[in-house]
Amino acid sequence: MNESGRLEAFSDGVFAIAVTLLILDIKVPKVGEHGSLWRAVGEQWPSYAAYAVSFLVIGIMWVNHHQVFSYVARVDRTLMFLNLLVLMVVAAVPWPTAMLAEYLREDASSHTAAAVYSLVMVLMAATFQGV
Repeated sequence: MNESGRLEAFSDGVFAIAVTLLILDIKVPKVGEHGSLWRAVGEQWPSYAAYAVSFLVIGIMWVNHHQVFSYVARVDRTLMFLNLLVLMVVAAVPWPTAMLAEYLREDASSHTAAAVYSLVMVLMAATFQGV
């Protein structure tokens, strides 16, 4: 396998793990004393929304990463380290996703959670520009 292939395979693994970690943050709902399972499932809507958005963001990054690497003729150390920075931010996406889902309905904390999520998205875009 050539250097580009090794780098792409490693990157694909990190992307796959990141999207897998997103779903692991969604827990099986607990039925309350007077509630139903449908209601408990519905009350977790912030988790589903955050999961869907982050899955699509990581998926779009993966597609773009694949496209960029179709133009790479040679892999050097600089490219490997720049790619590593991209993957570091991609691997971090499940954390602000879980935070956003947890605090989305709280007035004061929702702004902070959204700001942290946005910061990670900006970092992901900035590191991807380096590649």
